[in-house]
Amino acid sequence: MSPEELFARYFLPLYPPDSRADLSRARSMDANPGRNPAMVAHLDEAADRFVANAGGLFGPELVLDRSDASVHRLGAALTRARRDEWAAQGAPGGSDNVLFNAVVHGAAYVGACVVANHGGVWGVRRPLWESVVRLKSHAGEANLAVFHWWLKSLADEALPAAGEPSLPGGGATLADRYRAHVEVPCARPEELPVIVGVERPLPRLKRPSYDQLHKYLRAHLTEVRDLGDDFPTPERFAELALEWMDFHVLGGGRLVLMAGASRKGLYLFWVGASGFEKSAFFSCDAVPEPVVRVRGNHIAAMTQNDGVMRVREMLWWGP
Repeated sequence: MSPEELFARYFLPLYPPDSRADLSRARSMDANPGRNPAMVAHLDEAADRFVANAGGLFGPELVLDRSDASVHRLGAALTRARRDEWAAQGAPGGSDNVLFNAVVHGAAYVGACVVANHGGVWGVRRPLWESVVRLKSHAGEANLAVFHWWLKSLADEALPAAGEPSLPGGGATLADRYRAHVEVPCARPEELPVIVGVERPLPRLKRPSYDQLHKYLRAHLTEVRDLGDDFPTPERFAELALEWMDFHVLGGGRLVLMAGASRKGLYLFWVGASGFEKSAFFSCDAVPEPVVRVRGNHIAAMTQNDGVMRVREMLWWGP
């Protein structure tokens, strides 16, 4: 089931006629220009209702305390079986449908977490569940459409069927979206310790092996003393079969980005004072080879997939 199918079947019938007739206008128009606090209070009440109903929806083990961590717990609890169970309770397109209520109250809960932890401000829309959260961060200023995060996170592509592995390149989970649009932009990377005293151009390492990588670091990046326990093992690193690896010093020397290409795609590894911190993988064609560029506070990863060029941008401290 796609996000569009979920929306059309379970939500669109409950929109006011004027909103249904012009969804773009409904999603962009401020429904609370007078800043009536009662309107925002309704969103807070909806978030409280989601917490109160969580036991029936998920079981008693899910703790919802309006923390960032609770959104990750919530994302992990969203499964295709649970979505289908909710959808079967109550008529589709009716206000008593469990899926409808779980999503609209859940959107208010996730938005309330952004407000509570990161200084977000509600932008009220009509209907209320279309409300957005205005967030200022290192990435700029944006309206976060948390209701639409839920729809995309409940689509088949984001929820593998029981017994099936997650699909490579599948849809992002609710936690993925929260991390990418809230936690990463609101991080404080300027507080990371400096590990490389001077930003400098570094040579490419061709066909790197695990041993060659460590020799390279000792020769060119002596400040990086240890990749840490979570970096790929020698066996796993060999399986990547990298053709080359480039090195970029980021954030005034606070992180080092190691970018390596194989016939399968582009691998990115971020290394900080404690060693390996995070990674990313982008599947792409082997020819032309992928390109990574550092532009100010942003990293651009340029790849080609099935003949189509793609550019993925992220902040320098990674996804």
